[in-house]
Amino acid sequence: MDLPRFHLAFPVRDLAEARAFYGGLLGCPEGRSSDAWVDFDFHGHQIVAHLAPAEQRSGATNAVDGEAVPVRHFGVILGLPEWRRLAERLTAAGVSFAIAPQVRFQGEPGEQATMFFLDPSGNALEFKAFAADSMVFAR
Repeated sequence: MDLPRFHLAFPVRDLAEARAFYGGLLGCPEGRSSDAWVDFDFHGHQIVAHLAPAEQRSGATNAVDGEAVPVRHFGVILGLPEWRRLAERLTAAGVSFAIAPQVRFQGEPGEQATMFFLDPSGNALEFKAFAADSMVFAR
């Protein structure tokens, strides 16, 4: 089944930083751009970094399985092998994790591998993986 692609626009303080982080570190191919924004292919989805250096971001968190999860975040669900490779690459690159790579909800419905980190502008990202697709919405 083909899934619809999502589109997300978000603020960044510097487009060169965004290109280095999303294009370089995360390996997201760059699409169209202007002096005020850059499109990236985020695992088949379109994300757009908009230059907005003065935008304030909330640091609000909610407790989830004993961790302080940033309320405002975005990310993608990867296959477990790809998630592990990304966690290793980010760790080797010295990324400071807001929530280090780990398995959440162990032994419960929805058990998932997860990690949170911030882009250079302070936007929180979560990458996660499940052992099976049926676990994504398990209750």
